[in-house]
Parts: sequence; structure tokens; C-alpha cells
Amino acid sequence: MTLFLLLLLVALILGIIGVLAEGLLFLLFIGVVVLIADLVFGALRFRRGGRRPGR
Repeated sequence: MTLFLLLLLVALILGIIGVLAEGLLFLLFIGVVVLIADLVFGALRFRRGGRRPGR
């Protein structure tokens, strides 16, 4: 959960810097890629979270 929130925060910060800073639009795109990867990671983790491995 901590990694999920950390990556979400990084994506948000990169997006804001990419929008506000002139000539750093590539940071916005990197932020979007990090956000999408984070959402996929979170979806896979939460979907598998309910099952426990058999003993």
C-alpha cells in the first residue's frame, strides 16, 4: 500500500511540474506513464489480495 501511494504521489508531482514548467512537458508524460503503471500494479495487487496460499 505504501508503494502504491508513493508512486501516486510521484506521478502527481511530475505532472504538476510538467504542466507548470515551460519546456518540461516530457515530465507530464512520464507522470502519466507512472500513474498508469501504478494503477495497473494496484489493480493486480488488490485483485489477488483476498486469496491466501494453501498450506
